[in-house]
Amino acid sequence: MKILILGAGQVGSSVAEGLVSERNDITVVDVDAARLRDLQDRIDLKTVQGSASHPSVLVSAGVEDADMVIAVTQSDETNLVACKLAQRLFNVPTRIARVRATEFLSDPRIFGAEGFCLDLAICPEQVITDYIVKLVEFPEALQVLEFAEGKLSLVAVRAFQGGPLIGRPLKEVRRHIPSIDARVAAIFRGDRPIVPEGETFIEVGDEVFFLAATRDIRQVMRELRRMDRPVKRVMIAGGGNIGLRLALALEKDYRVSIIEQDKARCEVLAGRLASALVLQGDITDEALLDAEHVSAMDIFVAVTNSDQNNIMSSLLAKHLGARRVVALINRRSYVDLLQAGQIDIAISPAQATIGQVLAHVRHGDVLRVYSLRRGAAEALEAVIHGDASSCELIGRRLEQLELPRGSTIGAIVRNGEVLMAHHDIVLRADDRIIVFVSDKKMLPRVEKLFQVGVGFF
Repeated sequence: MKILILGAGQVGSSVAEGLVSERNDITVVDVDAARLRDLQDRIDLKTVQGSASHPSVLVSAGVEDADMVIAVTQSDETNLVACKLAQRLFNVPTRIARVRATEFLSDPRIFGAEGFCLDLAICPEQVITDYIVKLVEFPEALQVLEFAEGKLSLVAVRAFQGGPLIGRPLKEVRRHIPSIDARVAAIFRGDRPIVPEGETFIEVGDEVFFLAATRDIRQVMRELRRMDRPVKRVMIAGGGNIGLRLALALEKDYRVSIIEQDKARCEVLAGRLASALVLQGDITDEALLDAEHVSAMDIFVAVTNSDQNNIMSSLLAKHLGARRVVALINRRSYVDLLQAGQIDIAISPAQATIGQVLAHVRHGDVLRVYSLRRGAAEALEAVIHGDASSCELIGRRLEQLELPRGSTIGAIVRNGEVLMAHHDIVLRADDRIIVFVSDKKMLPRVEKLFQVGVGFF
């Protein structure tokens, strides 16, 4: 697929890196020549310097025969104009734009055929906010991801000493919780994926991904680790767009305090928030954190624009006694170093966001994609089309499928009902299946399963 990425910032660079590794033809456009040189030194792609909203620049980048435009510059206006030009002047089939202003997001007409002709509007700040809200709701989890309109959840937890299933085979899950149908989709032991089978044993420290009905996930989690007490107090470090969105989302149900250094921004926060406590100060000031009783916080979340400040404030908060700390970290190498250390959860904004783009890149009718394990693994929800003669999935029992190694079908959504995957389930046309792929190198083979023979049409 030929893809134009407009903007070489953190989001654009991460999207480019993820898509290049899948053998797409990528061209990146940005006004900053130094940023483009740095990107080209790290990744095998083409670059064009110039404004993404100028038709001549788009032509130089190859927009005339592009399959997709992904506009992720820092300017909403530039992104919207670029997508409009891509559709009206160059008939690019798929157009995706990063849009942050609530003024745009609140009116869907802006993105339709009469507006800026978008197939997808991405708001990274909202994606990250939703991601963190789930971690506050389920503090024992490393990740909580929803499928099937929220009916089904994929949850990652780290197995702790003392869990009922530690040192026992997976086939005993059903014996421990007979009233709940759950499926272990994958296990990671260090960086090594373990194929989950009935005789597979869960060890202390394993990162376990399981699928269950959203209403049942707390009970399944109890089998894998000790449950934390419910979250009551949250401290947010950073009052930018994400900090404000997060405070707005949490303040009705939790006692929220938010620290911001800029006085004028503090006044904005105080005017927008109903009950959250707004504090002016430096989030890396140990005396401030101590004075504001960070030791009493159930969760400390650092979401400034500075990786260094997020890391340092999270380490300080943990040192001073905060029960759980979460840090937003843009630099991917930092995420890999810090995850599961003193910082409980390190979130990569680009990895949290890229799933929405991948759903449009994947072959077949893919409804939802989540990038997992810092891009090494993936979970997707896709629709089966065709008939038994044109699609190798239809009419076959799950036990008959030849899935690529490391790939697991976790559940099927049929007529709105969620069915956990069992060996004797026969797949039908229009089933939506949730697939976990522990090694992204296997994705082309997984995608091939969903392809429909030409004769069907």
